[in-house]
Amino acid sequence: MNDVALAQARPLTDQTADATLAARAAEGDDGAFSRIMRRHNRLLFRTARSILKSDAEAEDALQEAYLRAWRAMGSFRAEARLSTWLVRIVINEALGRLRRRGAQVLPFDSTIDLEDIPTEDLMEADPDDRPDRAAMRSELRVLMEGCIDALPEAFRTVFVLRAVEDLSVEEVSEALGLPQATVRTRFFRARGLLREGLARDVDRAVADAFSFDGERCDRIVATVMAQLGAHGKPRGA
Repeated sequence: MNDVALAQARPLTDQTADATLAARAAEGDDGAFSRIMRRHNRLLFRTARSILKSDAEAEDALQEAYLRAWRAMGSFRAEARLSTWLVRIVINEALGRLRRRGAQVLPFDSTIDLEDIPTEDLMEADPDDRPDRAAMRSELRVLMEGCIDALPEAFRTVFVLRAVEDLSVEEVSEALGLPQATVRTRFFRARGLLREGLARDVDRAVADAFSFDGERCDRIVATVMAQLGAHGKPRGA
């Protein structure tokens, strides 16, 4: 038995390489394709979501992209990364949807003049009118309060008086009986600690952005798998 036949005969596991899964999917193995979807679902959903800005549209685009990938699986070359190949397909599908509804689509490699970005689209005149902004500010306030509470006691009161109450260095110095140099040092140190704490929370939040839970993953896989039969085997199978 040659290496190719041996690879085809081995049972599929979570450790099966992408190249092997792609080769077996190209032969019409829908079980291999199911594993491909589950392995790359989150990456591809977030890619589509970043273009379409809609969970529902991103899900639809991803399902169609998978069907396109299934039909073209025979053209995939193992020297390329499967994830990159799939990302290109889902990007093309998402951009195609934008074009079909008449939206302006700029190539990703086009030069962007930051001066031309309409900041009024991001900064409403009165953001307090938007309930979602109010809710977000409330969550940020709770997050900030938790980080302030976590400051060492020697820094916490200095920070609250200086930053939250906006007292001057002289006023904080007088209120706490501390030298002004000590107030400045503790305030800057407290700000540094807050930045570090908030940065960690932001990093975690960024990693969780556009969450891709098990239910959505299962739904996409089930929908695509149900349609594979109508599309026949991949080209070249």
